Formats: sequence, structure tokens, C-alpha cells
Amino acid sequence: MGRQAKIFIDGAAGTTGLEIRERLAGRAGLSLIALSDAERKDARARKAALNDADLVILCLPDEAAREAVSLIDNPATRVIDASTAHRVAEGWTFGFPELEPDGTERIAAAKRVSNPGCWSTGFLALVRPLVRAGLLPADFPLTANGVSGYSGGGKSMIAEFEDKSAADYTETVSRIYGLNLAHKHIPEMQKHSGLTHPPVFEPSIGRFYRGMLVEVPLQLWALPGKPSARDLHAALVKAYPERPLVKVASLEDAAAVKTLDAEILSGSNSLTLYVFANEKAAQARVVAAFDNLGKGAGGAAVQNLNIMLGMPETTGL
Repeated sequence: MGRQAKIFIDGAAGTTGLEIRERLAGRAGLSLIALSDAERKDARARKAALNDADLVILCLPDEAAREAVSLIDNPATRVIDASTAHRVAEGWTFGFPELEPDGTERIAAAKRVSNPGCWSTGFLALVRPLVRAGLLPADFPLTANGVSGYSGGGKSMIAEFEDKSAADYTETVSRIYGLNLAHKHIPEMQKHSGLTHPPVFEPSIGRFYRGMLVEVPLQLWALPGKPSARDLHAALVKAYPERPLVKVASLEDAAAVKTLDAEILSGSNSLTLYVFANEKAAQARVVAAFDNLGKGAGGAAVQNLNIMLGMPETTGL
């Protein structure tokens, strides 16, 4: 057996960091660099850990993630950034292995990988194959909506929903947000889908901990080729051949679904795509179901780590 790969999770106390640590704990071939609470606040100790690691996973706010990258001067240290900071940045590889035919190879060779946002994961999984297949013109006006568990907002939002002593505690069941139409995931949604214009994005939060649905409604009659549901489904199936973590439900299975629960894949690292349609009305709803902390965050980071270290991509997942 070769040398253990040294992994440092910078921001290991946050929601995503804890999820990743849990998935990596006790894994053969990996050695986790751990800092005490005092060391995490010590710039020299952090810099030493960042440069000592074979692979660093950043689970930090955007500015702190940029600062952490600037502290790395070891050319051998590779980085996965789970923040928004580098998802459309030059020199960074977008860490969604299934999104492009050569995605896994690009991640395997990369020194700097940006982990996708949870919302963009669902949106891109649906839209990128349809744009690539020519079914959706790049300049088509798209809308996307969805609902996520409140863990997607990190510790502050978890407290908002769970801590009755918190100043901003709420008992709301569901709420929409991103009302300025400038949600932080929109740039990566637009760039990596190949769209000319950003989608109108309508996110919401529900009173459940984890799990999410992302949906793109389509007026098929308004698309240039007037594609059918079967055309959409075929493009999605073609995009994800034998991928262990991304599944496309059959049209028959989708037609049998009466309601779709946002928690259907809670606790999993999988993502399932559905095409719901009314052929008579020439309308469709394409939907992605997954766990915002799984394939939408921590699970995706571990999958990228596996690929970068030359391990089977589902190891530990």
C-alpha cells in the first residue's frame, strides 16, 4: 500500500465541512490533518496545514476561501473549493464530473477544482444536456424553481429554524428568497449550461432539514424544434451513460408519480432526473431530486476527491 494522502478540510466546523469529515473518517489511504480550535484561528498554523496537505477542501465563506488559496505556495497542493468564490473563475475546473463527457478526466488532472452549488447542480444536470443536444437554444428564456431543506443555509439558517432562543427564530413552513434575482449560484448556472442569458431563478426553503428539488418548466411548443417529452428524456439518458450517482427515471416511472417529495433522496449521494409532461398541451416539467448536503455539497466534494486521488468515484459514498 502506498503513502496515505494527507487531506486538510479548512472550515471543518461548518455544515459542509462536517458532512465531508463524516464521509472521510476512517477511510483507508487517507490521513486527515486536524487543527485545534486555537490553531484554526492562527494564520501560521493554517498556512502550514494548507501547504502540508496533498489535497485541501475549502468549506469557507468566499473571501476566506480566496485568502486560503493565496496562502498556498506548495505547487503540489491540490484544492477543492466548496464556496462560490471560484465557480466561474479562470484556471479552475468545475467539479461536476457527469456534466460533460470529459468531466471526470478534467477533474482527475486538475490542481484547482470548484465544487458546484446545490441549486446549480440540479439546474445544470437538467439543462446542459438539452442545450448540448440542440433542444434548448442557448438564448431561450428559461425559468428555474425549487425547494431546499434549511440546512442549505448553513449554521445560521439551521439555528433560525431549530433554535427557539435565536433572535431570528422562525416557525415558517415555506418561504421564497433570492427576490433581487441575483442569487449567488446564477453565474455558474448560466456559464456551465452554455446559456446566453441567466435564468429567472425562484428558490425556496422548506421546513425540513435536508433534500431538494430543482425544476425547469418548458413550453415545448415554443421551442424551435417542438421537441417531445421523449426527445428530452433521450437527451438526458444519452448524457449520463452508466453514471453511478446520476439516474434518469424512465418516462413510464415518471408518469406513475403523483407527487414528488423533496426528501426522497435525503441522506443519499445520488441525483435522479424526471421528465413530467402533458403531450396534448406540449408542456414539460424537468425535475432533479437530490440531497443538498449529498450530491449538492459534501457528497460531491468527496466524489471529486476520489477522482483527483485516482480512486473509484463512489468510494465512501
